[in-house]
Formats: sequence, C-alpha cells, structure tokens
Amino acid sequence: MIKSMTGYGWAEAGNERYQVKAEVRSINNRFLEVVIRMPKNTQPLEERVKKLANQLISRGRLDIFLSVEENLSAEKQLKVDKDLCLAYYNSLLQVAEICGIEPEINLAAMFNFPGILSVEKPEDDLEELWPIMEDALLKAMQNLIKMREAEGEKLAAGFLTHKESISRSLADVIKSASLVVSEYSQRLKERVAELLADVQVDEARLANEVAFFADKVSIDEEIARLESHLIQFSNILQSSDVVGRKLDFLLQEMNREVNTIGSKSNSLIISNQVIEMKSVLEKIREQVQNIE
Repeated sequence: MIKSMTGYGWAEAGNERYQVKAEVRSINNRFLEVVIRMPKNTQPLEERVKKLANQLISRGRLDIFLSVEENLSAEKQLKVDKDLCLAYYNSLLQVAEICGIEPEINLAAMFNFPGILSVEKPEDDLEELWPIMEDALLKAMQNLIKMREAEGEKLAAGFLTHKESISRSLADVIKSASLVVSEYSQRLKERVAELLADVQVDEARLANEVAFFADKVSIDEEIARLESHLIQFSNILQSSDVVGRKLDFLLQEMNREVNTIGSKSNSLIISNQVIEMKSVLEKIREQVQNIE
C-alpha cells in the first residue's frame, strides 16, 4: 500500500502529574526531515522523539509539536528565604535605632517585602514524563499514518487509471507500427513507378530500401521495455515498501522509451499517441512527488 507524504495527526495522554498534547504534520520532502518543537525543560527527550519518528516515517518533512502541562497544585510549596528575611529584620532594627524609636516588627508586613516568600515546585521528572509523551506522540503518529495511507489509496487508484490510459495508447502504437513498413513500401513503389514509368524497377534494391527503412523505424524493443515497465508499475503500487523513489525512477525510464518511440515513428497516429502518453506520464510524475 503506497502512502502519501502529506498528513496530520493529533493526540494527548496524561497521568496525575503530566498532560501531554502531540501534534504532527507532514509535507513533501525528498528525504526525511524531522523538526521538533517542545518545551525547553523537556529538550533532553528530543532524541527519543526523533528516534520514534524515524521508526515510523521514512520520507517527508515532519513537524512535531509537543506541549506539556503539569498538575502540581497539591505539590507546590512555599519557600522562605531565611537569609533575606534576616537581612530585612536587621535593617528594620537599624532604622529604629537611628530614629530613636522602639522597633515594632510586624510579621504580616514582612511578607510584603519582595523575595521573602517564593513558590517552589518539584523538579521535572523526565523519566516519569517520557512514557506519557511517548504515548501521546505514538497515537498522533498513528493518526498521521492513517491519513497518509488513505491519501495513498486515492493516489494509487488514480495511478492505475493513468496506467490503463497509457496501455491503450501503447496498443494503438503497436497496431499502427505494424502498418508503417507496409505503407512505406507501397508509397515507395508508387513513387518509383510514377518517376520511372518506362524503366524496369530493380526489385532487389527496392527490397533493400524497405528493409533499411524497417530497421530504422523499428520500435519493437522500446515497446517491449515499455510494456515491462507498465507491469513493474502495477507491481510497485501493490508493494508495502517505501516506493516513491522507485516510481520516480521508473517514470523516467518510461518517459525515455516513449520519447524514443516518438523520434523513430514515421506515423502521425503514433506521434499523436506519443503526445498523449507523455501528457499522462507528466500527470503521474507530478503526483508521485507526494508519495513516501
């Protein structure tokens, strides 16, 4: 089953502490390119994310977006800066002494001084976070792959339709090719008879000329190779491997054979069919750029 390189997937996973959301987008690219955007404090996990993506995707540009929310309301603690608190206290005593008044230290008022209290949360546990992140990312990647497969099925159906169009054109070429030499031979005899009405025609030389022409315009080998390529094309579409580059190469070979048929042909019908086949091949080539 062929896969498109474009797709989208989203998923989330969580536990009592972490909630992870994963979003994955993919577009065409000649090779695999993975771009990851994740919170700075989780970047040590980036290589694991990239490794997981490499295991599931072979080709295309992959943009991965990861967000992490922490449920820490019950675990947050207030921290008192003891040194700063003591410095504030001593400063208040000094001010009272300078002013010659009794110091009145209000504990509640001291809490308004900046820096006395701060909210402290536990350090991030990346080993606890990773299974949650992996779960969300794996689900998002699976949704992405499903979309790529669905798009691939549509492309494959279109490819088979185009392949049948080329096969029909090739059948017309084969039919016309069998008549090219006989028609040339007849035209040559008529032309010679017209120009040399009273002269005995050398049948041997005439036969040699026809044989030379037949060899020059023969497209049997090109037809055989193109038929073989069409069979390979159908087989590749049924493959479960990554086939984008194979199809791209095969299309180049098919186009080469069609061009050679066109350059050798001495028939208007064949020339028209060559134009038709080249047009269809170009349509396939454009769509193959989207195949993984």
